[in-house]
Amino acid sequence: MSGGGAKGIAHIGVIKALEENEIPIDYVVGTSMGGIVAGFYAAGWSPQQMEAVVTSEEFMGWISGKLDKGYNYYYNKHDDHPSFLKLNLSLDSASGLNLNSSLASDLSLNFAFAERMAQPTSICRGNFDSLMVPLRVVAADIFTQSKVILRRGSLSDAIRATHTVPFFYNPVKVDGKYLFDGGIYDNFPVDVMQTEFQPDIVIGSNVSSKVYDVYPTGQDEKLISKSLLFMLLDKSDPALVPTSGVYLQPNLQPFSAFDFARASELIDSGYQHTLRQIEEIKAKIARRTTCEAVFERRNQFANQNPPFVIHQVSFEGFSPRQQRYLGSFFRVRDQPLTLSQIKQGYYQIVSDDFFKNIHPQFTPSTLYQGFDFRLSRRPQNNFQIDFGGVMATRSLSGIFLGLNYYRFKQTLLHGNLNLFAGTFYRTAQIKARIDLPIAGQFYVEPEATFNDWSFLEGKDIIFKKTIPTALDRIDRKIGITAGRPMGRKYKLSAGFHYLNNTDRYSNTETFLSSDTLDRLKLTGIRTGVAIQTNDLNRKQYSNQGKAFLFQADYFDMEENLTPGSTSILAGESINRRSWIRARLTVEQYFRRGVYSSGYLVDLVVSNQPTFSNYLGSVINAPGFYPMQDSRTLLLPRFRSYNFAAIGWRNVFTIRQNLDLRLEGYVYKPLQRIANGPLQDAQISNDLSQIYLAGMASVVFHSTVGPISLSMNYYDDKNNPLGVLAHVGFMLYQKTSTE
Repeated sequence: MSGGGAKGIAHIGVIKALEENEIPIDYVVGTSMGGIVAGFYAAGWSPQQMEAVVTSEEFMGWISGKLDKGYNYYYNKHDDHPSFLKLNLSLDSASGLNLNSSLASDLSLNFAFAERMAQPTSICRGNFDSLMVPLRVVAADIFTQSKVILRRGSLSDAIRATHTVPFFYNPVKVDGKYLFDGGIYDNFPVDVMQTEFQPDIVIGSNVSSKVYDVYPTGQDEKLISKSLLFMLLDKSDPALVPTSGVYLQPNLQPFSAFDFARASELIDSGYQHTLRQIEEIKAKIARRTTCEAVFERRNQFANQNPPFVIHQVSFEGFSPRQQRYLGSFFRVRDQPLTLSQIKQGYYQIVSDDFFKNIHPQFTPSTLYQGFDFRLSRRPQNNFQIDFGGVMATRSLSGIFLGLNYYRFKQTLLHGNLNLFAGTFYRTAQIKARIDLPIAGQFYVEPEATFNDWSFLEGKDIIFKKTIPTALDRIDRKIGITAGRPMGRKYKLSAGFHYLNNTDRYSNTETFLSSDTLDRLKLTGIRTGVAIQTNDLNRKQYSNQGKAFLFQADYFDMEENLTPGSTSILAGESINRRSWIRARLTVEQYFRRGVYSSGYLVDLVVSNQPTFSNYLGSVINAPGFYPMQDSRTLLLPRFRSYNFAAIGWRNVFTIRQNLDLRLEGYVYKPLQRIANGPLQDAQISNDLSQIYLAGMASVVFHSTVGPISLSMNYYDDKNNPLGVLAHVGFMLYQKTSTE
């Protein structure tokens, strides 16, 4: 069975047709995806079982790098930022700085293979000749530039190694050597079958073909990005199959190497093609094996499975202090661990970006019936660079840079510096999170944040007549947060921070260059607790998952107002302000086919007092930010010390990665901040006021973030309607008082 990426799924249909027509399969050999199918078949999996797996949502998660549903831990999830590219680096004194990045995560895939191949490996005692069907898997040693035939060892490592496309997946070590995709040197291993097993008849199933017979003039620029796949997956020679054998090549021209979502069609293509040649196959192979006999043989093999319990957990390539830290995730004494407990510990560990390069393996226990579990350390990344940014039709464009450093000893330190520079918004944030193996899991995180919003610069390129806001906000925060997980999905945190904010604003809508702005300084402390979770499927414009945040905070602040030329107040005023605030925000989506329905609820309750003037009170009131540009606008009607807001989001998936979104919101201030006759803030308890907002947008989810065109409506007297187009994530830090 040849390699071919997703097209290799067609091999399952080939085997299905052969079994149904009682054609015996005495040996299997495969490369890349063909090696995976061969491995599962040799391990006792029926074509129907394989089909159920590759057509499942779980399988798509393995391929895309998503963690297994039910084992996605929120505790280590970091705040979203506008990056679209990650560059992983390792730095050590021996080898200096090294690039160590892969395009796809293999965390779920590795565990899935290890879990499903553990018992077959134990039954055959690591000898692939003793599987249900003798097996050979082809991999590649790129250092000696030679193919490697895998005959024994860990079956999960063998099938994992054979499809390690360079730069796409991280390599795994087999017998001390890093191995890569077998298609590099032998994508159609007919010669391996003949040399290793000397069969009477060879059935060669080839899902690869030469893509172009002549140079693709005019298309070469578009195709160059796929050159690696062409090199690996599309070079199989049908002449390798001897004339006494049978050559099968399903028509897979409509499919690509990435069409894993079309698994059912691929299987059917392999199945139908084999049926069309079944008479030729029967003519060359006289012997028959009934479906009942194959079923019995499969059951006999499976009945030898040892119990799936784990007696010992070990760590390879880690220091004793690091092993104690990792061992804290598997704390069960005086009894074997279950598979579920091992999965919980594994996925808790790999939910942290630093541990993306550990490799799981189950090995037969030498002392008891069952298994031992080992986590091996692959080349570790202690530096990560994030790149991102946004381009927009308003003056909201900017670039993002994130620098991450990890240091792992008895504790795990994650240092993080995030920078964003643009006309409207600038930020610098530095954090240092220290994870401690105390009472399960616990972290402390000192941080310092600087934000600067220049609302006067938020001009609209399309609508030139948009009224700008004369407001500049400088926001500073320094403090510490501590947290621990609440089960798998939630995190509890508590924080203590010192705030030093400066707002400069005009009290009138018309602002002259000769005017001086009011300056409001707000300094003091904030302390509070939060319970939160977030498993939304995207950073922005989600259509699946749920986000929940509950916050309770106490503020003790000093307000210092220096009036400018647009103020009717005279002289500096200094006042002490203290208040308590609670906020609940919930966002959730329900997906059925191509339609997702979601809701947003935002509730704020506080006893926050008004400040010295109206605009200072509005600026520092909690705001409702339902849409992508809400944080870029000062909307007094959508700010209040107490409010309730609800929204309904409709997402229609037009095609893959292309959505139409229709959203509507109702905002109800429970206490409205009104502008008094002396520019003072007055609280109105008129409960009849409600305000509406909505958005209609088309969003394409690209590799550089969302590409969106939207029309937004706010119940605002100055700028009710706006059209916004942007490329990239429009994500901003929360203010220090949020």
